[in-house]
Amino acid sequence: MPKNSNSKSVKRDEPMTGAMKFFLAGCVAELYLLIVRRFYANGTAVQQIAWFDHYLFYLMGAGAVLLVIGAVCAVLWKADKKKFVPALSLAAAGAFLGMSALLIRWNMSTLTLFTVVVPVVMLLGILWSLYDRECALALTILGSTLVLLWICRRAGASQYYGIYVKAVSVIYLLAAAAVALLVKQGKLRKLLPANADPLPVYVACGLSVVAIAAALVSTTVAYYVMWVLAIVVFALAVYYTVKQL
Repeated sequence: MPKNSNSKSVKRDEPMTGAMKFFLAGCVAELYLLIVRRFYANGTAVQQIAWFDHYLFYLMGAGAVLLVIGAVCAVLWKADKKKFVPALSLAAAGAFLGMSALLIRWNMSTLTLFTVVVPVVMLLGILWSLYDRECALALTILGSTLVLLWICRRAGASQYYGIYVKAVSVIYLLAAAAVALLVKQGKLRKLLPANADPLPVYVACGLSVVAIAAALVSTTVAYYVMWVLAIVVFALAVYYTVKQL
């Protein structure tokens, strides 16, 4: 009896532990971005900015090393969950560190994008840890759509980046349609169990297609569509929160 009780307690604590890990990782990543903004983007001394530019270069290398080590260990330990998850986390940390340093050195405006994406990813990680899979998948799709709408709003009309934003938006439209089709065909069983309700996923994909198509027509429309989607996300999160109480 005591062993069974302890086992159930551990299983019950696993989702909360996973959510806390995502929360702490998000806080650390956001703190790192704030430090970069303070001393690099908003730096006043030329020497200070030059030093931090070198630091970002070294961080690119460190991130690449962590990514390779984590990926190799994840492949070697894929059968052992206790080792696989930390290895995958190390690879993800390396990818974030290297990619953020590379893109920030290339274009300072990407720093703002990272400060938006990090909290979104953190919240989605918490959702995947605590909520039903259909809710987590639907909110992931809607969250990704909100980020893309924000990019469309900021750079969709840009002379330099507008074409890239439009290309990514078209690819995202195709991806959203493909996800809906795969769910209908039952080919996403690892993400969505057989007993899950696919309706929230269909709604999320449909709304995402309409929202991105509208944003491609007008960046002004993208602003209002963002608010509509934000309300939908809030309503869906509240519904599943109440459902799981």
